[in-house]
Amino acid sequence: MSESSAWPDLPLSAWSETCETLHRWTQIAGKVRMALTPQVNHWWNVTLYVTARGLGTSAIPYGPGAFEIIFDFVDHRLRIDASDGRSESFALAPMTVKDFYLEFMRRLQRLDIKVHIWTMPSEIENAVPFDQDVVHAQYDPVYAQRFWRALLQADRVMKAFRAGFIGKVSPVHFFWGSFDLAVSRFSGRPALPPSAAAPSWVREAYSHEVSSCGFWPGGAGMQEPIFYAYAYPPPPGFSEAPVRPEAAYYNREFGEFILPYDAVRQAAQPDAALLDFLQTSYAAAADRGRWDRSILESAPA
Repeated sequence: MSESSAWPDLPLSAWSETCETLHRWTQIAGKVRMALTPQVNHWWNVTLYVTARGLGTSAIPYGPGAFEIIFDFVDHRLRIDASDGRSESFALAPMTVKDFYLEFMRRLQRLDIKVHIWTMPSEIENAVPFDQDVVHAQYDPVYAQRFWRALLQADRVMKAFRAGFIGKVSPVHFFWGSFDLAVSRFSGRPALPPSAAAPSWVREAYSHEVSSCGFWPGGAGMQEPIFYAYAYPPPPGFSEAPVRPEAAYYNREFGEFILPYDAVRQAAQPDAALLDFLQTSYAAAADRGRWDRSILESAPA
């Protein structure tokens, strides 16, 4: 497989209903991890991770053992694997969010895992509780797998980008609230909250100066998959900084630099195009924010 062919075509219009359904399904699994793990700075304890077959929680402690939840987009199954050797799974197929939620909780109970989650979706406008949602019920296995394949490529390149930073840096991880894959670098300096009225989870997320980038399949206000990069707080001149490649631009509505996914997918060297975007957008934040780059960076392995 060539480098360019590894990046699948992923028009949001072709799978928007599946995307909306999958967004809610992943929140159910993510909220289980959030309920059972100690809180880590910037909510890093709640995320999912790209795996060789899909998206997974990693090991979640439970009693003296652990379990993990995996969305397998190869065989299209939801798996729950426990450290005592037991396992439960069911098919990922068209079903309502309500039915998915009920089946998922039944499978946890079969493994003697007792957990209570808040059933209201996060970061979704006009949300309906999981146990009442009978509207979102689509699952297209072809596009679900394409989404995972896109995540697999983005995850690989973003990990290479992450390797060049020895300061405080997040894992490359998938936030089920905003439904995006992200990695964040920190200057080491604290930051003021976005506003006095900001909810506690926002104040925790943005408690320190950060340069963040990621991949998002699109949604409200953005009808195409994109790579994005932003700084908080944005330093003076950030939006006017020269960011490459040529297809990248600053979106004032989002307050972020945007690089269309298709510009990467169709590039002669997709990896190089994406790395150029990640590095130049980070440099825009670090240089204009006066980060001490000499002690924060190293040559990547």
